[in-house]
Amino acid sequence: MPLGGIANIVIILAMIIYLLALDGVFDTGLAALLDAFGAANDLAATADVASPPFTVRIVGVRKRVKTAQGLIVPVRQFKDLPPPDLVIVPALGAKTPETLLAALERKDVAEARRLLRAFAGQGVEIAAACTATFLLAGAGLLDGLPATTSWWLAPLFRARYPQVDLDESRMIVETRRRMTAGAALGHLDLALRVIRRASPALAAITGKYLLADPRPSQAAFIVPDHLAHNDPIVERFERWARSHIADGFSLSAAALAVGSSERTLARRLRSVLGRSPLSFFQDLRVERATHLLQTTSDSVEQIAAQVGYADGVTLRTLLRRRTGRSARDLRLRDASQEPASRRHAQGNPLSAYI
Repeated sequence: MPLGGIANIVIILAMIIYLLALDGVFDTGLAALLDAFGAANDLAATADVASPPFTVRIVGVRKRVKTAQGLIVPVRQFKDLPPPDLVIVPALGAKTPETLLAALERKDVAEARRLLRAFAGQGVEIAAACTATFLLAGAGLLDGLPATTSWWLAPLFRARYPQVDLDESRMIVETRRRMTAGAALGHLDLALRVIRRASPALAAITGKYLLADPRPSQAAFIVPDHLAHNDPIVERFERWARSHIADGFSLSAAALAVGSSERTLARRLRSVLGRSPLSFFQDLRVERATHLLQTTSDSVEQIAAQVGYADGVTLRTLLRRRTGRSARDLRLRDASQEPASRRHAQGNPLSAYI
């Protein structure tokens, strides 16, 4: 170094991430988080991308954790570790409301909620994916905030935590040092969001190596009638709506058909599904249109007529807004997996219909 000179030394501090794993942790969710951050560290070095390294530690409230598939995972004790910048709670491997509710009553889960509140009180960012979002809500860490969760558990979440502004159509919701992610492989989306905040370039290359497409929404994966079966009036409305998709929406006709007032119907839809009757009607239109795009060669204009729209432009706009994908993307998504008899013949390209 020249006399009087100052060396240009850049120190990039590691981001310390705790993965708070509990008994019955969802194997794929835990592995997705570990693999995503591990891949990002490896790729940052080989691709010469400027990004702080991610130091990831699996921690717990017990000395060891057994995953949902019976694997034993060693966990670290907090007193032996530096304080975290971010705590992520991977999902519990509970797939039904009954099994999840039972898990939420466990002593270790109660300890985890107390621990999360302590971390939040210290200003640590807290994140969770899939069923683990119930832990954050149960700890009071999502009160008054927007959040997402596993789409099929949305009615249970909404009934249990009405103080949370739930939108299960979104894959990631990030606000006020809280982050929630959607179902199952939403763990990967969550990890990529964290990586992207450190380096968009690193997140992009990590996503390519992991074959992870951007998924801004869970809407394309939601099965509307699965959600509707949580309430008899909502279920009757769902059956009416399916039989009238091509006719258009009428709240008065729907209420008459299900045997309720318009106000009661709207209130029950809002309570169970968090949306208006018209919004749920549009969900069913999206579901039907997506099915037709992937199983027929009908043009977008033809499909629009079958789901009650006068033109393809309106349908394209609805699909883009609800799923984050274009009609072309939805049509081509599974084309390579269709049997040869179902594929379009050469000379009749899909682009001719889109």
